[in-house]
Amino acid sequence: MKRDERVTSDMEERAREYAVNAHTRIGHLRKYHKLPYATHLHNVAALVASVTDDPETLAAAWLHDVVEDTPATLEDVEKSFGRSIASLVESLTDVSRPRDGNRSVRKELDRRHLAKANRQAKTIKLADLIDNCRDICQNDARFARVYLGEMAKLLEVLQEGDANLYGQAIELHHDCSRRLGASPIQDDMPEIPQPGLWNSEIIPMHVIRHYAESFTALDVADPLRSFDLEKNSDEVFQIMKDNSLDVICLRDEGLIRGYVRRSDLTGGRCSEHLRTFRPEQVISGEDPLTEVIRILTIYEHAFVSLLDEVVGCIDRSCLNKPVARMWIFGIITLTEMELVRLISEHFPGDTWTVHVSRGRMEKAVILQQERLRRNRQSSLIDCLQFSDKAQILMKKPEILQLFGFTSKNAAVEAIKQLESLRNNLAHAQDIVTHDWAAIARIASRLEEAVLLRRSHPGGGMTTDTLPPGKRT
Repeated sequence: MKRDERVTSDMEERAREYAVNAHTRIGHLRKYHKLPYATHLHNVAALVASVTDDPETLAAAWLHDVVEDTPATLEDVEKSFGRSIASLVESLTDVSRPRDGNRSVRKELDRRHLAKANRQAKTIKLADLIDNCRDICQNDARFARVYLGEMAKLLEVLQEGDANLYGQAIELHHDCSRRLGASPIQDDMPEIPQPGLWNSEIIPMHVIRHYAESFTALDVADPLRSFDLEKNSDEVFQIMKDNSLDVICLRDEGLIRGYVRRSDLTGGRCSEHLRTFRPEQVISGEDPLTEVIRILTIYEHAFVSLLDEVVGCIDRSCLNKPVARMWIFGIITLTEMELVRLISEHFPGDTWTVHVSRGRMEKAVILQQERLRRNRQSSLIDCLQFSDKAQILMKKPEILQLFGFTSKNAAVEAIKQLESLRNNLAHAQDIVTHDWAAIARIASRLEEAVLLRRSHPGGGMTTDTLPPGKRT
């Protein structure tokens, strides 16, 4: 029976629809062919379906990248598909952070995380490796040598996965290594220059570091209330509802043992609904907002620890607080400064004007004349809208690469998201409900810029300073 003729379960079909929609909403494409990212999800699910008909495994195959690559959190997955599938997706989601070290260090942390996964998750990861390996080795021989080295190390901890897929992965790895002349384990990874943002001297390093490090988790955290572990959950539920609390801590003999969400409390004692803190969810109050946002792209909550005890909680709504809004607006301003610099560099004089529509140019001229009338120095380019400046730069393929976009369509979508965020900030509107993708993007770029400048003050990036995450 062909894959497309196979009868799919309701759970798998819901997972397929959920994942495809999540990746489509952010304009996620495959790197080399610019095809919708759903093609990769379909390939992985088809490989998994060739060796199992377990509905949960097949659903997780469709969802395996949804937390790592889209605004969906593990809690979102759990609400829609249950704890078991969410646990599989968690096992398949990278846990390393840019500040953990270079690429090799981060990949080792992710490998150790994957090593703890169950057979179902490892089977899905084998399918993921097979599809990615085929794609990369066919289209990018240089990076393929890096990928094959990393794949070899992953295969060492995936032997508990399906034997058939494991055999396919081993054979594919050997074939590609032989064809590309790569050793089975590539330790000395070649340099692969990657784009960086804010690399010019226009924005000094100390300014970049200030934005990356001076705004911390404590600036936005809410204090956490705690209740006795054995307290009646119905009573606690009512207290949480009356006080608009989504999450509280549970204590035993005065010590915090874990937490519970209001939606968890369905009767009995609170202890029956206890959730333990995942280490990657707990951060220091001094950790930067970039780290807070990274956690909130995976989990609904980040927990703030003081003297080894959880005392605060942060969810996405906390980014609507004034200090966070000021921080985000500052980063957007830095970005806009960089856009102006890049336009001046790539479009000497006013040659950029041919790439702006007549209507937008007329508005810019009117604004400039008004500013000059008020004795305010203003260049014409400064009078363009944010999206106008970005659209000009999108005319240059090398700028697309600089900003890390795989296609012009992806760039256009990102520009729309960033302008929406900028406008909602300026007009005191909610910036979390619809602008989370843009917030996550700029936080990631800021963190990358600091890592890049620290490692290569003159610009340029190697595999040691590449940010973690999918590259295909």
